Amino acid sequence: MNLWLRLLWLLLTARRRGPVSLPRESSTLNFRVWPHDLDLSFHLNNGRYLTLMDLGRLDTMVRSGLWREVMRHNWTPIASAITIRFQRELRPFQPFRLETKLLCWDASLVVMEQIFVIDGGPRDGQVAARALFKGGLYDRKTRKFVEIAQLMALLGVSETSPPATSEVEAFLHADDQLKQAGRV
Repeated sequence: MNLWLRLLWLLLTARRRGPVSLPRESSTLNFRVWPHDLDLSFHLNNGRYLTLMDLGRLDTMVRSGLWREVMRHNWTPIASAITIRFQRELRPFQPFRLETKLLCWDASLVVMEQIFVIDGGPRDGQVAARALFKGGLYDRKTRKFVEIAQLMALLGVSETSPPATSEVEAFLHADDQLKQAGRV
């Protein structure tokens, strides 16, 4: 139930957090680790990180204005690949923030960085986890991913993608290798 409450909170407070201008600005969401977020080791469950990342990406779409277009065209957000590196645990009641930023894109998929940052206490500002996400918006009518150029045009953006960093290149290469291995 807490995830539905967090989703409702996100949608109700999006306007108060202000717009996000893609691709330069990032989304920041503030959270706290609640008892129902914990695993048997009494820290934030690894699966919960992925669920919270969904909220970060949704916040980016809502606050950039893209979500209206997603709903209007009945597009479906699809995650193609995610890699995450856990660095420090998030303990019960620890406040933290999730920063979501668009890094680069190709014809139909984007790569985003999502960082969990400890907020307060002796570890204030330290990174708890860092993830890279690859995905896009799928149009079920045409049975293909929506072109990123079309999405950018809907947002009034005419920029080209920044070059992929070495970390992003490694992530994309690893994803391609897994995709190829699955075809055997």
